[in-house]
Amino acid sequence: MIASGTADDLDDFPTSSYCLPADVGKLHEGPRLAQAKVEESSGMTSSRNAADIRVALDHPVIDVDGHMLECYPVLLDFVRDIAGSGMAARFADRLKASDDTAWHAVSPEERRRRRIARPPFFANPTRHTLDRATAMLPALLRERLDEFGFDFTIVYPTLGFYLPSEPDDEVRPAVCRAYNAMVADIFGAHADRITPAACIPTNTPEEAVQELEYAVDELGLKVAMIASLVHRPILAAAESGAAAFASWLDSLGLDSEYDYDPFWSKCVELGIAPTAHTFAMGTGTRRSTTNYMYNQIGHFAEAGQAFAKALFFGGVTHRFPNLNFGILEGGVGWACDLLASLVSCWEKRNGEAVTLFDPSAIDRVELGNLFDRYGGDRFKGR
Repeated sequence: MIASGTADDLDDFPTSSYCLPADVGKLHEGPRLAQAKVEESSGMTSSRNAADIRVALDHPVIDVDGHMLECYPVLLDFVRDIAGSGMAARFADRLKASDDTAWHAVSPEERRRRRIARPPFFANPTRHTLDRATAMLPALLRERLDEFGFDFTIVYPTLGFYLPSEPDDEVRPAVCRAYNAMVADIFGAHADRITPAACIPTNTPEEAVQELEYAVDELGLKVAMIASLVHRPILAAAESGAAAFASWLDSLGLDSEYDYDPFWSKCVELGIAPTAHTFAMGTGTRRSTTNYMYNQIGHFAEAGQAFAKALFFGGVTHRFPNLNFGILEGGVGWACDLLASLVSCWEKRNGEAVTLFDPSAIDRVELGNLFDRYGGDRFKGR
């Protein structure tokens, strides 16, 4: 959990879960980020700061997907204002009951029994106090953008990163709304240089549409981060009482429980390109109980590929040709591989080529003769 409040708050609050260690540092590496290594024509390596590099460029530099560190007490204030004290207490309890927190509270044997994936540790910047504060205070971030060489930055959440995936159907929309109200408020004075991403829950198309309309029409937010993989119970497991341990991932575009076209239509209407920043840790093979990096490396790419494939095979990109999507923090290697695979599979299994595999096309007489001629006693007559 990102418990970025007072020192006392941090002492009492688990800091190992609800965090995004892969991104912590993108906006707030401070002096390290400002010292960019560049290769000179002589082949010698020298250090130039980011601001100097920016001056030499003839185009703006837009930072996308840097992450803020939420101040937990401030977020709780907005939850209370939006949904009441009772909801704020439920939200705090939900954070403390997460699997990431549970991992630290139970024995190694219980971790294996429940297959609780190893969460991160030492996830947030601490050694460089200025950088930590920069990640938390929009005014300080704004002041340092020139130092970082950024003309504009789109800021994504850290704690808020997990909110659209909150399983509680009452807590999820309430805390997403509170988060969106918070970022609109604290970043509002810096809109010419910084824009925050709204957290849009997508468990149903209706809740996604409602929150998108609120975030864009009422709060004036311009970027939407969606949950592109929704954990849903496998009905057979739920009927046997094992729903908590058996779920499938709904990728919104293919074989979904719901028709998400109303949400994609709303994105087009509001001029929003939905961005997916979904995690795959704790799913599939990424459930090591002892090694966090085993679970973490490549998980954003895996989640991004699943979403992109669903959009393509489910016809979303065909039905909404003018709707752009952003898939964050997985690099581009997975996308190149996906494109090559789509082309390759199309060449092999398009409507005409796939007839080469039609079982009715085989000449059984010829096949039998070849078996008899070349198969010997083992294959003859089979």
